[in-house]
Amino acid sequence: MNYAPPPAIRINLRPASFADLDLLRHWDEQPHVVNSDPNDDWGWEVELHRAPEWREQLIAEIDGRPLGFIQIIDPAHEDSHYWGDVTANLRAIDIWIGEKTDLGKGYGTQMMRLALAQCFADPQVTAILIDPLASNTRVHRFYERFGFKFIEYRRFGDDECFVYCLSRADWHGGRCRTGG
Repeated sequence: MNYAPPPAIRINLRPASFADLDLLRHWDEQPHVVNSDPNDDWGWEVELHRAPEWREQLIAEIDGRPLGFIQIIDPAHEDSHYWGDVTANLRAIDIWIGEKTDLGKGYGTQMMRLALAQCFADPQVTAILIDPLASNTRVHRFYERFGFKFIEYRRFGDDECFVYCLSRADWHGGRCRTGG
């Protein structure tokens, strides 16, 4: 019997728009999304109309079907100063799959690869930050498989988080730092 590998997952990213409002609200109500980000109100009605230079909000699609969301920010310029005082030339990523039925199929891995490539396409970007909940050990392993290194425990509002970093050098070995 000959083994044929599964076809490559073909996910593309497109800018999120106000037309995605109902979809994003729906995803925000899904238990697996709530569990990963229980205290955030994304304010989609306002945020989908904004296009600050320091942020990209992207919808991941497979065969034209919306699959998940990725936000890439420059934490040094982000207007809420969520990350505090950070070094220049960093990016921070938020990422999730919208529907539970799409979990465990490799889509998150492909989405993350696309997000990392997008971040590091800018030669000035030195590292990428993420801040999963401290209690979400499954996602810690997911990020660690990409080379993210645990940096510190931090409290962001009501959320207890682990800060992880993937430096350009960590993509090939190295370190990065954040400030609180």
